[in-house]
Amino acid sequence: MRKLLTIVAILLSMQVWSNPVDDLLERIDKGASAKFKIERVKSQKDFFELDQQGRRVVVRGNTWVNIASGVNWYLKYYASIHLSWNQMQAKLPVVLPAVKQRERHETDLSQRYAFNYCTFSYSMAFWDWKRWEQEIDWLALHGVNLPLAIVGEECVWRHMLLRLGYTEQEVGAFIAGPAFLAWWEMNNLEGWGGPLPLSWYTRQEQLQKQILTRMKQLDMHPVLPGYCGMVPHDAKEKLGLNVADAGLWNGFQRPANLLPTDPRFAEIAKIYYEELTRLFGKADYYSMDPFHESSDDASINYAKAGEAMMTAMKRVNPKAVWVIQGWTENPRPAMVDGMKAGDLLVLDLFSECRPMFGIPSIWRREQGYKQHHWLFCMLENFGANVGLHGRMDQLLDNFYSTEHTQSSKFKVQSPKGIGFTMEGSENNPVMFELMSELPWRPEKFAKETWVKNYVKARYGVDDPVIEQAWMILAKSIYNCPAGNNQQGPHESIFCGRPSLNNFQASSWSKMKNYYDPSDTREAARLMNSVAEKYRGNNNFEYDLVDITRQALADQARLQYQHTIADYKAFARQEFDKDAQRFLKMLLMQDKLLGTRSEFRLGHWTEAARRCGTTSEEKELYEWNARVQITTWGNRYCADTGGLRDYAHKEWQGLLKDFYYVRWKTYFDALMAQMQAQTAPQPELLGGGPHANKTAAELFQMALPQEVRLDYYAMEEPWTLQHNPYSAVAEGSPVDIAREVMQLLLPQ
Repeated sequence: MRKLLTIVAILLSMQVWSNPVDDLLERIDKGASAKFKIERVKSQKDFFELDQQGRRVVVRGNTWVNIASGVNWYLKYYASIHLSWNQMQAKLPVVLPAVKQRERHETDLSQRYAFNYCTFSYSMAFWDWKRWEQEIDWLALHGVNLPLAIVGEECVWRHMLLRLGYTEQEVGAFIAGPAFLAWWEMNNLEGWGGPLPLSWYTRQEQLQKQILTRMKQLDMHPVLPGYCGMVPHDAKEKLGLNVADAGLWNGFQRPANLLPTDPRFAEIAKIYYEELTRLFGKADYYSMDPFHESSDDASINYAKAGEAMMTAMKRVNPKAVWVIQGWTENPRPAMVDGMKAGDLLVLDLFSECRPMFGIPSIWRREQGYKQHHWLFCMLENFGANVGLHGRMDQLLDNFYSTEHTQSSKFKVQSPKGIGFTMEGSENNPVMFELMSELPWRPEKFAKETWVKNYVKARYGVDDPVIEQAWMILAKSIYNCPAGNNQQGPHESIFCGRPSLNNFQASSWSKMKNYYDPSDTREAARLMNSVAEKYRGNNNFEYDLVDITRQALADQARLQYQHTIADYKAFARQEFDKDAQRFLKMLLMQDKLLGTRSEFRLGHWTEAARRCGTTSEEKELYEWNARVQITTWGNRYCADTGGLRDYAHKEWQGLLKDFYYVRWKTYFDALMAQMQAQTAPQPELLGGGPHANKTAAELFQMALPQEVRLDYYAMEEPWTLQHNPYSAVAEGSPVDIAREVMQLLLPQ
């Protein structure tokens, strides 16, 4: 009995003295917390410190997040262990490398934000608690203390609308499906992808509570969604409200905007915040982006609108801060100029490319955000598209051009912190690692030195060949220059709807060539040349696949040009040969990506189906998952609205069953057309309906015309299918990558 009591006392003692960073260390590697001594100390300035005490590494800091940042710094630069989305666990050495001299890092950039509304749909739509737990660990390790937390917002709205007199059926027609909730939340559309079953609301409410609890344990300040006046588009008829019709968004009906002068604005905002607080508690920060991506409306008094929203938020928490995206027209000066400094926090959403905070840019605001606080943010990815991409030089130049550093050339207000504002996550870990370190590095540094250290941490080895490959990438595809305003990575030729002039896959990418495809091929060649040595090194194999994938996509773009040139030259034999090689490259890409679960369609569709409790729910969620990455909307929104292929993915399964079908059909049609033109064409010999045609007109009629296919009719059936895709990797990344290089390199 005494022995049992002793064990219970030890366990209770461990529970009392445990801390969230110890728990995080245990999730990285069981037993890891015993190798560290975690010390939380008071300080007015954010800092972390590395030290040594006997065989244990000491990590000090003034918050749990800052301590976690210190842990990550130690793992990278002392233990050569890199944790990112493709690897959040690692085997630590039995005895950790010693910190021989105390190392301290401080920052004035105390607010470090994460997420874009789009991230919650493009990447997180079907995440469960296990995946969210990993993400929160990633946030802590990378210094984030201000994460957007909008999971379960639909639960708040359901309760609010029911209180306002809407029926369950009407609520279902308003709230979007899981893959499209972000654009419903941003006032872009209603109902698409729904209606949501009641079990979804139960699931999301529980999930958000788990998320918020863990974030707060780590000293994070979750940013909850505030109320900015959105109401269903029929609110005028249904509730008698005075609203501004927001019109259409790429073909979708937008929700209406409740005018701030309506006497019921305060009442409806109060109901919203009551339901939000009842479900998820109060917050110190609320996110609101009113009138998002919309033209100015003369019927809206923007100053009064801002005042009404701020007043409603302050009633909940007088100390709360409004977080708003700095994107296109927002924040409208008329709406925010009269607000007090400190009440508004602006996310300068695309600081690495189109900063609005005052330095030269196509979106420059000469006075920046005036009295308001703001964060320097990196957008990096649009649509969660797959592709190597970055703006290393521009990121460093823009960041160190603010008054945050002594070397600033521009007199602009200093940022209060940084933000990760990607539309899609789980890609290009190198750029997010670089961004996360900027607050802790007060002086500008050479990217070459940083990349060399990153490579050692990433793979745990010093290898000059790997280093050479990454230097090539850092100077080319990861160095998109100032003036090139493309949105996210270079888009794969495989993913675009076929035509005679394919370039970008989506409608808004603004792609512009800036690197030589021979660079990515050479980087892939170098990685493959040492791949056998690093077989089984998880980070290396992930990057080997990703870099080889990029090289294959880039070479396929050249192959496409050869194929179209054959067609235009009417070289039928060469066309057939080159078309077949292009299709072979596409299928080889599918095979390569199948070796990593992260690049398999099944990891997306299986996660969607797991959210369902019935076969009908599973099929609804799978449909959401399939539509978002292909047509995005119905026929009108996909084609006329331009949304098709916005969230395209180079994923195994999608390449073979969706993109290959489009390209094979297109090339077959071109070949059939060329063959038909070799036969007699009586209708062009004169007489009949063409009797009055001139010779020039007959000549024009005889020229090859581009084949026009109904792509939506080809694409929609795939979105309705339920054939299973597995997330389980197949084949060896090292072996299949070698096959790819045999296809790409001159024999």
